[in-house]
Amino acid sequence: MTQLDAKVPTIVATEHVARARRRRRTSVFWLALPLVAIAVLVVVLPMTGLLADPRQTDLDNTLAPPVFLDGGSWDNPLGTDKLGQDVLAQLVVGGRLTLFIGLVGALVAIGPGTLIGVLAGYCRGWVDLVVSRLIDAQLALPFILIALAVISSQGSSLPVLFLVLALTGWAACARVTRSVAMTLRERQFVLGLRAAGASEPRIVLRHVVPNLVGTIVALGTLQIGTAILVESALSFLGLGVVPPDISWGAMLASGQDVLSRAWWVATFPGLAITVVVLLVNLLGDALLTHHDPRKRRR
Repeated sequence: MTQLDAKVPTIVATEHVARARRRRRTSVFWLALPLVAIAVLVVVLPMTGLLADPRQTDLDNTLAPPVFLDGGSWDNPLGTDKLGQDVLAQLVVGGRLTLFIGLVGALVAIGPGTLIGVLAGYCRGWVDLVVSRLIDAQLALPFILIALAVISSQGSSLPVLFLVLALTGWAACARVTRSVAMTLRERQFVLGLRAAGASEPRIVLRHVVPNLVGTIVALGTLQIGTAILVESALSFLGLGVVPPDISWGAMLASGQDVLSRAWWVATFPGLAITVVVLLVNLLGDALLTHHDPRKRRR
């Protein structure tokens, strides 16, 4: 066997790994692109003046059908609700608040979740034991019970909603970061730093946390979808966004009692929630795969 023949399997394996990495990067790009387009649309379109006032009522034009149905008009392309408000304008303006809630909700959950998970996974011992029990206890409680307890005592507002998202989202983030930090703790570079006399806080802040950035970004992306679903569920029950604020969940709640006569009032925000959450979850899965060292070699 020549040297060239011996190198062929290595060359083929290297090309296979390179193609897999390109596919993962491409999937991340094509999943992020529509999300960026939606975010730009809901932010920029209200500034152009092309949309109707989403809070302007017209009691003479209630439950008007979309333009593609009989009786529809281009004045209200997606129809109107029971107060005569334009569904398209509400969808765009409500999308801005919904995405904002998703982003902030992800941040308030991923922040404490990452901190607690890293401390538990790196310190081990009684810290890990206490945190693990807290995570199990929190995950065992339905989020609706926590939301009812907090909202009934504090009232409905955006800060209270963010508090609920933090209380219901930190545990899942802490469980994943704890597992990754536990693995990093036993890696050779960490053992070498410890043997060289580096302090534990320096090892955690300068070496462990930077190696968690990819996982944290992926978890934050997944948490955006979770926050949007939690907000939609709470708003549907009348516990989330309250008027005059508009969100997709609030639009669902307002359209539930006219669903048989005007399906478009609830259908369009429902489709928007489904599409955005699906794209966010697929993007989060793609990012987790991209940053998973066990899958980077495949």
